[in-house]
Amino acid sequence: MKTRQKDRNNPPPESPWSEIRPGLWMGGHVVGGPDGEEPVVVGREFALVLSLYQRDGHGPPPGVEHHFAELPDGPLSEAQLGEVERFAELAAEGVRAGRPTLVRCHAGLNRSGLVVAQALVELGLGVPEAIALVRRRRSPWALHNELFVRYLESGLPTARLLVGLGP
Repeated sequence: MKTRQKDRNNPPPESPWSEIRPGLWMGGHVVGGPDGEEPVVVGREFALVLSLYQRDGHGPPPGVEHHFAELPDGPLSEAQLGEVERFAELAAEGVRAGRPTLVRCHAGLNRSGLVVAQALVELGLGVPEAIALVRRRRSPWALHNELFVRYLESGLPTARLLVGLGP
């Protein structure tokens, strides 16, 4: 399955992860460097890591709670939108419990942005505020996948139901 769209020429962030709100971090498996993309490896910085993309050797180590769901950086199925909802709930629960939580994808822009924005909504922000906070704290390129923004604006449960109706 192709999980990352190659046609986007947005630069990867220069930091491996960014704190979006206290206890909730957003990041990726790569960071921008002088020679292009450089790998990011998660150690024990976080109590909970939610990965929407996976690469061998990028952590976290055993003993760190880790959940993985492979999602494309494109249209999502009903089941994939359900995984986004589940991950957003896990992230919000982690924050509420005071557990440093990282949500990551390839570059830490779109898929992680979708989950983090939804987690922020579950933590009390409105959708426009959540999107703006993700972009301000992570990168202006965050959530540049307009379909993901539309999912958030319609509400993930509604988007999941609509996608489930098919064409």
